[in-house]
Amino acid sequence: MSKPQIVWLRRDLRLADNPALYAAAQAGPIIPVFVLDDERTGDRKYGGASRWWLHHSLESLGKSFGRHNAELILRRGDSVNILADIAAKTGAEAIHANRHYEPWWRKAQGDLKNALPDGCELVLHDGNYLMPPGTATTGSGDPYKIYTPFARAMREIMPPREELPVPETISQPSDLPSSDDLSDWKLLPTKPNWATGFAKHWEIGEGAAHERLDWWADNVDRYEDGRNLPSVDETSQMSPHLHWGEISPVQIWHALKGKRSEGWRTYESELIWRDYAQNVICQFPDYPHESYRDAIDDAKLWRNPNRGHVFEEELETWQRGRTGYPIVDAGMRQLWAIGWMHNRVRMIAASFLIKHLLIDWRHGERWFWDTLVDADYASNGTNWQWVAGTGVDSNMFSRIMAPLSQSEKFDAAGYIREWVPELADLSDAEIHDPPDEKRGKYPEKIIGHKEARERALEAYRAMKAG
Repeated sequence: MSKPQIVWLRRDLRLADNPALYAAAQAGPIIPVFVLDDERTGDRKYGGASRWWLHHSLESLGKSFGRHNAELILRRGDSVNILADIAAKTGAEAIHANRHYEPWWRKAQGDLKNALPDGCELVLHDGNYLMPPGTATTGSGDPYKIYTPFARAMREIMPPREELPVPETISQPSDLPSSDDLSDWKLLPTKPNWATGFAKHWEIGEGAAHERLDWWADNVDRYEDGRNLPSVDETSQMSPHLHWGEISPVQIWHALKGKRSEGWRTYESELIWRDYAQNVICQFPDYPHESYRDAIDDAKLWRNPNRGHVFEEELETWQRGRTGYPIVDAGMRQLWAIGWMHNRVRMIAASFLIKHLLIDWRHGERWFWDTLVDADYASNGTNWQWVAGTGVDSNMFSRIMAPLSQSEKFDAAGYIREWVPELADLSDAEIHDPPDEKRGKYPEKIIGHKEARERALEAYRAMKAG
């Protein structure tokens, strides 16, 4: 009788193309375990929107295991201590896990290797990205810092590995460790339940992810032209499914690889960007916390949050979608309503916070961490530093997006009507920058665009002058 094989699940909540699960099932009876670890994550424990998604994803995964007459074990606490204890009590031969690259998970993987009882080993697999970080390197073997050569190198070494099926046999030991009740974790909001819009918008789980991929396969060809138009649904909205590992990027790549359109090539670039973000945090683990560029002096450029109540009021105005700029407010309200925001609008909203309000990018990154269902440590930090001009590969700070012209250029009228209903009766010509007499209860601009632009550039010049 083969010894038990523990499968440590984190953001890989699927049965198909799960290398850790597949290897464990080949080796013997499995004990799949998910640990809600709010201890090792420190100040990076899952935000409210993420916890909502996680509840439903675990619920779906539990049912998937149930269809194979298997049980998913849920535990809460320090993942290393819990897994080592389960290994000791079950006589497990190995713990299989897909590698994670966030700094707390890298430390946990190292600590777990040293905490296991004799006769049990930690076996790490690569399963969450197109290629393991470190695969694409420069001619001298160094990791890339800039996206464009990284993407070129990735395409040269494609294709990714072949995808794996669901294990033919999923067996379990007759005596399983005890499991928490998912509802006891209280991941869902109740008083108030701010996630009613989430439930209406999203289908969650591995099956839902593949249904979305089937739809996307018929629409990806339009992505090149449609991805910047928030009023039309021509983005995949696969990001939360990818983040939680309900589907793998390898599965998506193989499903779409036969496409010959610019839409697919652009979408492939987005999948590669996701790998690039992991490449960045492997080199700079604190990237979502620390500005990379020495040329940016955080203390001199951003407004000091300790100087009074105005800073907090303006940050909250941005968070609530009350800035007086319809495209920014539509995005922030969409984020609050469904835990997701159109990518073009994410850039506009982020640029507005950083450059119109001169608020440190980290305040925005933290807000997105709490409110996005796809809040990803690497991608979120990389994207915010790109917009702020502080990143290893980023936009220049002096490039300041004009939200009013961006709204008109990308035909956001329908998007604004959906998320800023008090402006719904305005014409397409008026809705991007409503005239004062037609704003009604919609707020005035928190700051004029020209004034904000000049203030940001002056702050940048003053910082550079020392």
